[in-house]
Amino acid sequence: MGRFSDFFVKELGRRQVWLFFLLATFVYVVPLILADYPYIDDNWRSLSAGMAWTEQGRVFAELFYNALTFSNGAPNIFPLPLLIATLAMSSALTSLTFHYYRQPTVACCLVLLPLWYNPFFLQNLSYQYDGAPMALSLVAVIYAITFRHPSRNVQWLVPSLLIALALGLYQISLNVFLGLCCLELLRAVDDKMPWPQWGALIGWKFAQVALGWLIYGVTAYPFMGNNRTLLLNWSAQPLLQIDVNIGRVLEKVVLLFHGGFAWVFAGLLLCAIAGAVHLGRNVARRQESGPKRVLIGLLCVLTVPMVMLLVSGVALIFRDFNEGARILMGFAVLLVLLFYLSHLALASLHERLPLMLLVPLLAMLSLSFAYGRVLTMQKTFATSALYSLERDISSHPALREAKRIYMSVTYSDHWLLGAAGSFKQMPVLHYLLNIDFYMLAENLPKVGISNVVAERERRNATRVGYQHFSPLVESPYYRIYLLGDYGFIVMKEPAPIKSLSW
Repeated sequence: MGRFSDFFVKELGRRQVWLFFLLATFVYVVPLILADYPYIDDNWRSLSAGMAWTEQGRVFAELFYNALTFSNGAPNIFPLPLLIATLAMSSALTSLTFHYYRQPTVACCLVLLPLWYNPFFLQNLSYQYDGAPMALSLVAVIYAITFRHPSRNVQWLVPSLLIALALGLYQISLNVFLGLCCLELLRAVDDKMPWPQWGALIGWKFAQVALGWLIYGVTAYPFMGNNRTLLLNWSAQPLLQIDVNIGRVLEKVVLLFHGGFAWVFAGLLLCAIAGAVHLGRNVARRQESGPKRVLIGLLCVLTVPMVMLLVSGVALIFRDFNEGARILMGFAVLLVLLFYLSHLALASLHERLPLMLLVPLLAMLSLSFAYGRVLTMQKTFATSALYSLERDISSHPALREAKRIYMSVTYSDHWLLGAAGSFKQMPVLHYLLNIDFYMLAENLPKVGISNVVAERERRNATRVGYQHFSPLVESPYYRIYLLGDYGFIVMKEPAPIKSLSW
């Protein structure tokens, strides 16, 4: 028993740290692998082995699948890309751990694990196609932080290339790099970095980001579609628009802090505040002059609002603001900030106390498994819906032979009744799932129905224009009309989920 407990406080070698992260990162994605659910965009990509990443400015995601599948397309080979990304992330977290701690223990490893255990990152990993490139972009920015070389030119160029690579895989990962740069300032205080080196540290990071953007602008940006590059209208109160966007992000983030999660993170916040006080004392004890200590303290204080702003970061300034959880990659750095400060406070009291960081990590792991069950329920519901539509269309020759069948788009929060209890106990699960439709037209070719299309160009005319006709098919979830050679699938508005009592 003594040897086992000593394992958690003894110094670990690089191989042991890597094995720890390999196990921890793999366990987090097991529910997604077991669910094996094609998530939204995966449906059309798997049908056509489609790419379409270049026009999104993500040319390296396209090259990744070209290389991995030895083809010019992207056949579905899930979960291989996710397993490769998980392996790469284990190595990246190992590198970052030794960057932060010269003699790491298990507790030190726990500090960096939120970069993968970010609850909102579950939505990124849900994509069987996009999940791996998003994860690899995170790997690239971590290595951009940890890379060290005696040559100044190499030290400038390689991290810049890694930043450009990350942007070409998923642009939002820049938020993570900038957030980790903020944490570098806190580390500089804890490591008692001399004042003359502070300017070099900040200058190098700015230079690397600038060159990284330049390389990205030359290699991938020119291929991006115009609709992806539109910024906020600077003549129409841009600060107000940013404020509104921040408010929308905050509304989504607070969904996580419900029930026991609120108490767990409240405890984590208190420990982080104690760690911040500990760090403040280190600043006060520095040998520099008063103005320099004040400036260092001010930089440390400013890292907190900066990291909070980087939860959604660069996404705030684009006109087409996306509220999806997949843009909240920066929340991982906010968690690492809380874990890092908490570790400082707890380690100063007792060497075993930092192991308490396992509690919030276990909470996030349980959320991953709960989300995996919700994905499984969604897969069951979607499969049932698919075969119901296939049966109704195939059993009516007129529908089967129709020139085109338009499917109206009806959004609702009440389609997935089977997960009502989970949504109530963990509201963030519904935000992570982000599926508020009954069926996608892209799913029907899987069962041999190829004449159904989404009704985007008709602006949902069927929802109001054909209700006075008698439906050819009446289902609990939809009605199907037939007018001449054209069919129309109109979804019924699902009833709100009622509280269940037994």
